[in-house]
Amino acid sequence: LNYGGIGVVIGHEMTHGFDDKGRQFDRSGNLKQWWNNRTIKAFRERAQCIIDQYSSYKVDQVNKFLDGQITQGENIADNGGIKQAYRAYHHWVDRNGEEDLLPGMNLSHDQLFFLNYAQIWCGSMRPEETKIKMLVSVHSLGPIRVLGPLSNSYDFARAYSCPVGSIMNPEKKCYVW
Repeated sequence: LNYGGIGVVIGHEMTHGFDDKGRQFDRSGNLKQWWNNRTIKAFRERAQCIIDQYSSYKVDQVNKFLDGQITQGENIADNGGIKQAYRAYHHWVDRNGEEDLLPGMNLSHDQLFFLNYAQIWCGSMRPEETKIKMLVSVHSLGPIRVLGPLSNSYDFARAYSCPVGSIMNPEKKCYVW
């Protein structure tokens, strides 16, 4: 379970080193263009997919769409973080074997990984707070931080047997890393 929680947080923060802002600094923290033009172009194309995807999410509570441009760095980090944590988890399992399943829960290890991730973002907000957060925060709202990365994850779709073309397993998935 730890990989689906703190593992994703660590992966998220590491991914910031290669997002729209972090990519502008070299290994010493100096502002420097160290990517070649082809890499920059590929990054921008992939980032645009994330921007468009998140901009299509409507928050029914306030009848507004998310601004995927403002939140792109965090959305990229959320997507990259869960991907890296899942890989790290399976690397750990390959070396150590599966942990015991939680008693009373009829879920696989992979399902528990993704469930733990989703539970991080449980919460509620009043409509006024939701509107303000959507205007000023670089982070997507909690439910979107679940929907976006998990709907882009082939591993999630496989773990939960999500049909292709469903909300949680769209045919077109976005990824940067």
